[in-house]
Amino acid sequence: MEKSSVTRLKKRPYKAELKRLQTELVELQQWVASSGERVLVIFEGRDAAGKGGAIKRVMEYLNPRHARVVALQKPSKKERGQWYFQRYIEHLPTAGEIVLMDRSWYNRAGVEHVMGYCSDEEYQEFLRQVPIVENLLIEDGIILIKYWFSVSDREQQARFASRVGDPMRRWKLSPTDLESILRWEDYSRAKDDMFAATDTAESPWWTVESDDKRSARLNVMSHLLSRIPHGRVELEEVSLPDRPKADDYERPSADLFNYVPDIASDLARDPSKKRRTAKKKAS
Repeated sequence: MEKSSVTRLKKRPYKAELKRLQTELVELQQWVASSGERVLVIFEGRDAAGKGGAIKRVMEYLNPRHARVVALQKPSKKERGQWYFQRYIEHLPTAGEIVLMDRSWYNRAGVEHVMGYCSDEEYQEFLRQVPIVENLLIEDGIILIKYWFSVSDREQQARFASRVGDPMRRWKLSPTDLESILRWEDYSRAKDDMFAATDTAESPWWTVESDDKRSARLNVMSHLLSRIPHGRVELEEVSLPDRPKADDYERPSADLFNYVPDIASDLARDPSKKRRTAKKKAS
């Protein structure tokens, strides 16, 4: 496979800008929590386009009491008997909350449509209803932002290949992912049709070029901050109290408790020990 020609953002400037943006995201969340706003951000795109990594960086320092990720599994038998949007609606943000959807109701316009998991009637009904549903959410005061992560076929193929031999990311390579390689053009047409029906003035799609993951993460975070006009919440000053002197408390003997084995101390003394042990077990 040919090497990608995309320009990769260097690690040092990436880390510096990432820290700045994550700091501002924390300030944004404080404003959302104090103002009672409701924020819904939808992340869609090709398989292996980098949605998960972007969501992880957005969430990294946010307070989980006021921000959460929604990544729903396949609908249950009960959910398949509901109105299509019903299972998503119960996950909408409440006052003072940010919700990031790692895929969303747009599954129907993408994988369900391309793979034949829904009927053509259900697909057409979705395209007709979704702008109405989103307009109702916006009219009710929800700040709705939709991102489409775009990745080239060459870069997607390289990312799939990197997952094959990686035991920590092998789970990311599903049969549906493999099928998406064979159905690249079908997914392209489905995305074009989806945009034609749902890229509205009230609820536009924002495309994120993601062949370079670092650039994509910074770009989406910067744009997200720009789309939510927010102020800075002045936090109360925190003064740590002096720790009081110990009284007559005596700690029970350590022999009375169970402790996890301290493998880290062995590794600190001999960094190669863990690797040797792993190789020995493997053989």
